Amino acid sequence: MLVWMGAAAVQGFSKEAEIIYQPYELDVAIHNIEKPCAPVITENYIIFTASPENRSVGIAFDFEDYKIIHPYTKLNHIDVDGNKVPQHLFYCYERQHKLTQIKYRVIMDGLWTTDPLNPNKYYDENINLYFSVVEDKHSIINNTEITKSDAVRFIYKGKSGLQLHLAGTFTNWDPWIYELKETSAGFYELSLPLPKGKYYYNYYIGLTPVTDNTNPRKEYTADGRSVSVIEVN
Repeated sequence: MLVWMGAAAVQGFSKEAEIIYQPYELDVAIHNIEKPCAPVITENYIIFTASPENRSVGIAFDFEDYKIIHPYTKLNHIDVDGNKVPQHLFYCYERQHKLTQIKYRVIMDGLWTTDPLNPNKYYDENINLYFSVVEDKHSIINNTEITKSDAVRFIYKGKSGLQLHLAGTFTNWDPWIYELKETSAGFYELSLPLPKGKYYYNYYIGLTPVTDNTNPRKEYTADGRSVSVIEVN
């Protein structure tokens, strides 16, 4: 697994911070971008890039009302003489699964503007501003299923603000080991690598079990409990 240097958020967002470990899939996608380009969409991420000639770059999104500036990070490569050469600046957005279109603006060296690398723009005549647009229409996972990386992505759809845990035969039914993350309003998910086998599981709101409402496969256990079922082949 590769690492990159994270950057401090919002104010002074060009400042380098601690080393952050990230998924292999994301590392590969970032390093395969040879130069700044239009946003790159993968199964799990949208990668925004910018020229390393900028001193600092940030990005703000419509679904956050443009209140949060996310900093770009610098990616370097090593040239034939062993010197670090800036390749591009980037920001990785983890796809939120319910969004089909994302509007955003970038902040380059302190100036708000549209993304110069993205030709897709939207003009809002009410405020006389242009916004960059990404159509987030690639295949996305809306139901619990096995991903290409041999992990199970557990998904639950319900009320917003729940503390939702996962338990099953792979945790000996301990409901406090894994907690799902609410990635958009009422949409919860957790990716968990599991070896081959058949697994019974439920979600837990407190100590109350609920079956997976995105997985139609259900069975009854020997003690009469209704559980969700998934098989990893």
